[in-house]
Amino acid sequence: MQIHASISKLESLKPSKQVNSLFTQLVKLCSVNSSIDVKALSPEVQKMVQSLILLCGRAEASKSRIQILSQNRVVKPKKAANHVARKIVSSDAEFEKRMKLHTCDIMEVKEKLGEYDCIFLAADVRMSKEEKVKILGHIRKYMKDGGVLLVRSANGARAFLYPVVEENELMEFEVLSVFHPTNDVINSVVLVRKPIF
Repeated sequence: MQIHASISKLESLKPSKQVNSLFTQLVKLCSVNSSIDVKALSPEVQKMVQSLILLCGRAEASKSRIQILSQNRVVKPKKAANHVARKIVSSDAEFEKRMKLHTCDIMEVKEKLGEYDCIFLAADVRMSKEEKVKILGHIRKYMKDGGVLLVRSANGARAFLYPVVEENELMEFEVLSVFHPTNDVINSVVLVRKPIF
């Protein structure tokens, strides 16, 4: 709770010695493998967890935007992540032919979702659980039958840094695999498939 209080008092979450130090402490604390269940914590602690997730998202967005823009001289921040991804993908010509990268409001994309075999949901960490569930429902409605969806989540103490996507929130998707990292990676990965009817 001390780290949360210290981060909450910061005037800015832009990278600085103080910001970096506090978030490094938080990540180290939360990266330890644990079986903590955030849902079992008191309402007061759960409220703090939600606040931490939002603060982490704001800090991550600020840090990422600054790093990506300065490293790649990109002027449109919303397109910066795809710019970097395109550079990575372009190193393999065969893979590049099969990969499409889009930056958009997913809730505005409908029938186009049915064209893809696999969708990676890189949802904004600042998004509420309710928003994420709404987006999952939207994707399920429009994606092709048998299509695969990869969703980021968190497990254990890492849930203090990133929202958890519960299996029951995956609205009638077939869960194929769930991977929880045991190293310094924060996000778990949930791989699901839309059933074929």
